[in-house]
Amino acid sequence: MLLPIVSFLYASVGHGGASGYLALMALFSFSPETMKPTALLLNLFVAGISFYYYYKEGYFNKKLFFSFAVTSIPFAFLGGTIEIDASIYKKVLAILLVFAILKMLNVFGKESESTKQVKLWQGFLVGGVIGFFSGLIGIGGGIILTPLILLLHWGNMKEAAAVSALFIWVNSASGLVGQVSSGVHIESDTFVLVVVALVGGVLGGYLGSKKINNQSLRYILAFVLAIACVKLIIT
Repeated sequence: MLLPIVSFLYASVGHGGASGYLALMALFSFSPETMKPTALLLNLFVAGISFYYYYKEGYFNKKLFFSFAVTSIPFAFLGGTIEIDASIYKKVLAILLVFAILKMLNVFGKESESTKQVKLWQGFLVGGVIGFFSGLIGIGGGIILTPLILLLHWGNMKEAAAVSALFIWVNSASGLVGQVSSGVHIESDTFVLVVVALVGGVLGGYLGSKKINNQSLRYILAFVLAIACVKLIIT
């Protein structure tokens, strides 16, 4: 029941929803070995759908995307090949979820009317760092990239959503390839979750690109993430 809500909300703002899926899996005590590839696979489908709708509406900034993607893809692959201690994984994920909670509550990353061009070295640095972290933890990096784009005025809200959606897709694909190459297997039951997530993802991507307000759902998701964050810290 919660999965399509999570995918709906994230897709509506151009995200794949990995941090939300990881939160739900943490609540239901999934193992870290299962959480990472599952979240990345769900990301591929939901972020892909979201990107399609935002691209169709003409919000995709190709130059902005490539400034991040050049370094993020190889570093996401590298991060995906690395396994970290389960306790460290949980603590790092808890910190990451704080970003998602603050973003959902609009504490940071608000839109500006004026934008400026990202410098090449800035794009490469940001893309590489977020890409590596994405592959390591099992996310696409959108919950970090979108606020940065808005805070540094590199694009407006819709551009940030479109760029983040494809950024998430390529990082998730690269990270998943890294996972599989290191011997991680994807359970067949995971594809059932993909179908469920797509229900919310399709609806969220369509409505989000049409400027539908999902503020009430943002608060619900922030609450779910907060519970998962506390659970990760104390266990």
